[in-house]
Amino acid sequence: MALNYIWIGLFVIGAVIGVVRLIFMGDADTLPSMMDSTFEMSKMAFEMTLGLTGTLTLWMGFLKIGEDSGLVNKMARALSPVLTKLFPEVPKGHPALGSIFMNISANMLGLDNAATPVGLKAMQELQELNPKKDTATNSMIMFLVLNTSGLTLIPVSIMAYRAQAGSADPTDVFIPLLLTTMCSTIVGLIVVSIFQRINLFQRAFLVMFAVIASLVAALFWAMHGMDNEHVQQFCRLLTSCLILGAILMFVCYGWRKRLNVYDSFIEGAKGGFGVAVSLIPYVVAILAAIGVFKASGALTMLQDGITYVVEACGLNSDFVAAVPVALMKPLNGSGARGMMLECMATYGPDSFVGHLAGVLQGCTDTTFYILAIYFGSVGIKNYRNSVACGLLADFAGMIAAVCFSYYFWG
Repeated sequence: MALNYIWIGLFVIGAVIGVVRLIFMGDADTLPSMMDSTFEMSKMAFEMTLGLTGTLTLWMGFLKIGEDSGLVNKMARALSPVLTKLFPEVPKGHPALGSIFMNISANMLGLDNAATPVGLKAMQELQELNPKKDTATNSMIMFLVLNTSGLTLIPVSIMAYRAQAGSADPTDVFIPLLLTTMCSTIVGLIVVSIFQRINLFQRAFLVMFAVIASLVAALFWAMHGMDNEHVQQFCRLLTSCLILGAILMFVCYGWRKRLNVYDSFIEGAKGGFGVAVSLIPYVVAILAAIGVFKASGALTMLQDGITYVVEACGLNSDFVAAVPVALMKPLNGSGARGMMLECMATYGPDSFVGHLAGVLQGCTDTTFYILAIYFGSVGIKNYRNSVACGLLADFAGMIAAVCFSYYFWG
């Protein structure tokens, strides 16, 4: 229901501002620009979803091998002490727990191409346990918020964009981004746990936090003393090894269990194509609304208003130049990425605004996009409190991004 109001609001606010600019400012270009933007964003949504088809088909095929061979169930049993407490509605040993873990792991390592198909698979498995097929369960909400909070250990894409923009030190956002995403994830986890009455002070959770801290420390140790070029090479090599390792793990385990891995892959891949096609209406809907809102000038007006309020309070308003990245990020990742690149081109990648834009781009995930495709793929219409919890995690990440950016580069 919340996404419904937001979707309507983007259209209505954009249309009202467009009409006001036409009547009172004589700006005859705004309304045609809004219409052009609507069709352009709809085309982009289709192309984006179509481009996702190959990745979905590939990973759904490998996941089917893991499911048929029993590997996913084996992973779920190994991780059940933690996951069953975060997802108490999911029975121990259920395949959804293995898919959830793989999705969260892929997101933490910046493997977006692997994370989305695994996440859609996990959502389908959670829907099988859902007694009310049109209403999000507690487990679905917890899973979505953990996704949208965007905990990242290796921000490969952000470092690559900074390198392309000519940064002298593309990797210097590594620590601020890690700290920022940890803040957003912790806030998201706490908020959802409060709504769902989950006690986080349990032994299983404390062990999980200790393991994550150890992995972060090991990653810092491995990259200690490396120059920028070697850090980027290390990150690319690590992500490549992880993806290839996951593929080989599925195939070899299936072969060991005397499974016909090829037939299993084809069966899963067919499902991936169907999922990709079913996502098109949801992606078109949200991006078309964003196109109207942006083309109307509403986003620019909002930015100017924030600048006025901040300066009226006597505060430093340098961060406002990067605010469009933060405002666009929950709505559309491509739009936020474009605004990040624009900030880097205008102010320089190593400026305060350039650094902040990169941290804001990586501090959370695309909340409304994820909600649209994940819930849309299984026909969920009642999102309950998932939007509120996701946005609170986003807001915490954005505040942390600004604070850490001022600390490191302000």
